[in-house]
Amino acid sequence: MDKDLVIETERLILRAWNLNDVDDVVDGLNNLNVSKWMSVVPYPYTKKDAEDFIKHSIETKAYNFAIVLKENNKVIGGTQLRNIDLVQGTAHGGIWINEKYHGHGYGREAWGARIKYAFEVLGLRRLENGFFDGNEKSWKMQQSFGYKIEGTKRQRYKCLSTGKIVDEHITGLLKEEWIK
Repeated sequence: MDKDLVIETERLILRAWNLNDVDDVVDGLNNLNVSKWMSVVPYPYTKKDAEDFIKHSIETKAYNFAIVLKENNKVIGGTQLRNIDLVQGTAHGGIWINEKYHGHGYGREAWGARIKYAFEVLGLRRLENGFFDGNEKSWKMQQSFGYKIEGTKRQRYKCLSTGKIVDEHITGLLKEEWIK
């Protein structure tokens, strides 16, 4: 990802991660109410975990965005586009928001900006995502953009934060189904 890439919305900035974000990442992910919805996030989540994540994000070809609240320049979450296939026009990805910032529409705002970037800038035609059983907030947000459930991968992940084996419901959004 181009370290100079910035996507702005009314209240947010989506930008590349940097090592100055470590404390905000720990603040957001060292919370079982957030990490239990993500397969690869351990709990407790340490400063070393955050440093490793950010270093990996800087080195990868995926679009890993820090979600920054404009009003105070605080990282409140992250979103990504990964497994990008420009030939097929597809990508995968996810999102997380620090629990302290839930209920304000920040996740929806960042997710919408991510979708717009994928379809209008990268020229993709399809996005695939997912959610675990019980994460109705994620599913409702995805539905609001036009995502559809395409299937369930049974016992897909062992969630690092809880140790539980979880099913993943696979969702997909075609560009022509996108609700802006």
